[in-house]
Amino acid sequence: MPTLTIHTDSGPQQFAVGPGQALSRSLDSAGLPVRTGCRGVGACGLCLVQIVAGAVNAPQLNERIFLDDEQLAQGVRLACQVVPAHDLELVILSPAPKSTWRRLVQSKRRRSQPLAPFPLATLPPNVATPYGVAVDLGTTHLSLSLHDLSNGRWVAGRYGQNPQASVGADVVTRLMAAVEAPTHAQALSQRVIDAICEALWDLSIRDGIDLQHVVRLTLVGNTAMLALLAGRNYDLLLQPSHWMRPIDCTPADTAAWGTAWGIHPQAQIHIAPILAGFIGSDLLAGVIATELCETPGASLLIDFGTNSEIALWDGTVLWSTSAAGGPAFEGSGIRCGMPAEAGAIYHVTMQADVLACAVIGGGAPQGICGSGLVDLIACLLRSGTLTAIGKFAPAVPSQGFTVVHGEQALSIPRADIDIFQRAKAAIGVGIQVLLDQAKLRVGDLQRICISGAFGHALDIHNAQAVGLLPKVPVERVELYANTALAGCEDALRSLLVLEQMQRLGTQARIINLSQYPDFDQLFLEHLYLQPLWEAER
Repeated sequence: MPTLTIHTDSGPQQFAVGPGQALSRSLDSAGLPVRTGCRGVGACGLCLVQIVAGAVNAPQLNERIFLDDEQLAQGVRLACQVVPAHDLELVILSPAPKSTWRRLVQSKRRRSQPLAPFPLATLPPNVATPYGVAVDLGTTHLSLSLHDLSNGRWVAGRYGQNPQASVGADVVTRLMAAVEAPTHAQALSQRVIDAICEALWDLSIRDGIDLQHVVRLTLVGNTAMLALLAGRNYDLLLQPSHWMRPIDCTPADTAAWGTAWGIHPQAQIHIAPILAGFIGSDLLAGVIATELCETPGASLLIDFGTNSEIALWDGTVLWSTSAAGGPAFEGSGIRCGMPAEAGAIYHVTMQADVLACAVIGGGAPQGICGSGLVDLIACLLRSGTLTAIGKFAPAVPSQGFTVVHGEQALSIPRADIDIFQRAKAAIGVGIQVLLDQAKLRVGDLQRICISGAFGHALDIHNAQAVGLLPKVPVERVELYANTALAGCEDALRSLLVLEQMQRLGTQARIINLSQYPDFDQLFLEHLYLQPLWEAER
């Protein structure tokens, strides 16, 4: 795998890049993006870099349009036209403006049935290239993807932090803050409006998108985030009597949002329908994206996150619930936790009591994300360093187990193991209760779709070993990145999908875990770090 050495004002930075990837994409993934105005097709001439050492492919025709012979002789190239096959040293001549937004990679998902063509006649006239934006508003992260509505083609995407996190990591803390004072509620709403605006402008600046051509925006999210954004009915979520009812999260005036975001003045803004209580439109979007209800047999969808949501299709009925998993799955609330981005340990193995850690982007680890934490706990269990009740062996120091030694040491204390246990126990209860209500057994599940914080990096064997996933044949488990965003993209590109989500919402059966009579006992059973579903109940 080639290694890039980037000479910056603060010194050289090194990281590994994937084979066959344009240099501009590699730099962007490393948090060192170059300026661009053509989405990386070599038509703007902005992404200038200078190759200091290393062999690269010959200059392309479009590079010779923008670069003269003297520049090419000095190693000046367009980053989007260079595909590293060997180690390189370079200097970025045209860095992009500093941004907190990361470039989103296009999903490789393929639908079994094509979507109906978008009715372009419903869009504003005199827009040469009509764009649509899909937005997934999560508790921890905010993700956007931009599409060309004339052909359904994915164009670009961004993801970043939900700025409401500074008020509270969980939804209940934010809801309580909003209820305390109208000014708090208004501030929470405005933070998300501003964040979406920033992400859209980042797309505009770095990918050359005219926001006035954005004529449609569809938004999904968990109920609390949507209610806070809309600035209405968020107080109902703190009342258990409303947890089984749909809550109206439609704002009084979406036109004001469009003005703030700088999109076309006649743009259509849609908030996808929610289910009820803390089960939002993000779960319905995931059901659409995975085509869960198209499965002949029983299928399960688990959308891991701060507010984890679970859907079970029994072949006839869609059952759903939510579980307060907390931010551990997304790398938050853990001493050395971090999101699944450059510098995060995402995979851990152990041989002869020696840990080996794989790091996103290569280089020195800066923290550990959700999938890495699952692997680490499974490895510690197998080695006897950790017991099934979550206690370290006597040889482990009181401050916890050291994952990485050295100047930037990373360690996991007992408290972090406890946080993980509680998060995975909440998920376990949700799965078990849905199965019981549908009168199904674990062995009846033909598909288990995993979405959310883990993406494609979750090791299924390790997840089953610690009791996070049901013990079924591995080939029945499907890993997805962000099904909420993928389903939102479907709703963006097809009006029929929004109607389908509406039908699913009215037909689904909601289970409130807090009112389940055996919840406390089931929660205690699922705290154990062991495969809890090997023997059927």
